[in-house]
Amino acid sequence: MSVKTAVSFIDDHHQFAKELVEQGAFASVSAVVAAGIQKLRDEAQERDIALNAMADEIRRRAETSDTEFVEHKTGDFAAILARVDAGRTGAE
Repeated sequence: MSVKTAVSFIDDHHQFAKELVEQGAFASVSAVVAAGIQKLRDEAQERDIALNAMADEIRRRAETSDTEFVEHKTGDFAAILARVDAGRTGAE
């Protein structure tokens, strides 16, 4: 489904969008705008995934007793980063 709406651009943005269309990168200025919105959506989703992974790691650490949690004492940050990365990709 598509919705028609009016959008105002500053000259520089409009010129850039038109150049992308002229170069064949996009079929229309609307397609340029849609791609920009999709990129923002994807970045927001990635940011949410990363923040949730960090929050999960913080909660996990908060629930772990000092006697069990020794990574901070040994400096094993690779294991921490691997867990965060696994959370970002859903591989846990």
